Amino acid sequence: MSASPEHALEVLREADCLVPEATVTAAYEHLATAIAADYEKLDPLILCVMNGGLNATAQITERLRFPLQLDYLHASRYRGATSGGGLVWKVQPRPERISGRHVLVIDDILDEGNTLVAIREAISEFKPASLRVAVLVKKLHERRVPDAFAEYVGLEVEDRYIFGCGMDYKEYWRQLPAIYAVKGL
Repeated sequence: MSASPEHALEVLREADCLVPEATVTAAYEHLATAIAADYEKLDPLILCVMNGGLNATAQITERLRFPLQLDYLHASRYRGATSGGGLVWKVQPRPERISGRHVLVIDDILDEGNTLVAIREAISEFKPASLRVAVLVKKLHERRVPDAFAEYVGLEVEDRYIFGCGMDYKEYWRQLPAIYAVKGL
């Protein structure tokens, strides 16, 4: 269900700032440093998970000072809602770009992990040389599905409905430089 701009403004006004911009920036720096240490000599293919991973991918890759290739995929469970549904592939990974490559997937959040597990399975079918995942945020809870993990995690946050830094509230507020939690969710 979509929201109006007025509703989105009200949600932001009432939201709690969980992670301020300076802390998010430090997390991007930390992620980029760790990724550079592992990938700078590997000619990696970085796959952005759209739409949520767009901000994290941009923030991380602009800090990387080595040759890399960038592509994207689009898989979603939320589609504007505040709880997940079935996985929908809008743009699947391209096999010819993945086979034999060192692949890094960048996404915004590791929550329950259904989307990332499906992405890992799809990419693994194309036989990459290696496959790792980076996320800006990992939610702290016990609902994670088996095999849902990220090798690179920027921040850990409490189990609330969050938005900003690529994560949305009913398709709004992905562009915010800090992470907020919706009151009551």
